[in-house]
Amino acid sequence: MDVGLTQMQRSLADYRNSMLREGVLDSQYLQLQELQDESNPGFVVEVLSLFLTDSEKLLHDLSTDLVQRNVDFQRVDAHVDRLEGRSRSIGTPRLKNACIAFRNLRNSCQEKNIPGYLKCLEQMRQEFFLVKSKLETLFNLEQQVVAAGGSIPKLQSSF
Repeated sequence: MDVGLTQMQRSLADYRNSMLREGVLDSQYLQLQELQDESNPGFVVEVLSLFLTDSEKLLHDLSTDLVQRNVDFQRVDAHVDRLEGRSRSIGTPRLKNACIAFRNLRNSCQEKNIPGYLKCLEQMRQEFFLVKSKLETLFNLEQQVVAAGGSIPKLQSSF
């Protein structure tokens, strides 16, 4: 095997492992990866790309909803629930936990704590953009391995 390709595969494996260690991804991501096979080699990238697009829209909608004169909290809660569910289903625990923090604030505050919600929203945004950046780097590393004629090994579920 080509030494350059071996090094690229090692870099890819190290990067994915660091994402798991840092809590950017979790075991749910490993389960998602198990669903990918030779008949659909782009399955995980496709699912994660949809997640990124949908999540970015949900965060935008949340931002818009929270600055309205009369906030529709049912709609806000629905957005947060969808974002948390998507984060949970693909294995992005830091974003999921930011959504849970938002919901916990909503549950503990009878009054409408807009500044607190906006602070939670900012944390959700930060976690989302961290996930997005790391996934884009991961996609690029995977594309480099494939372009060099290599395959992308599955991660072991030792995390």
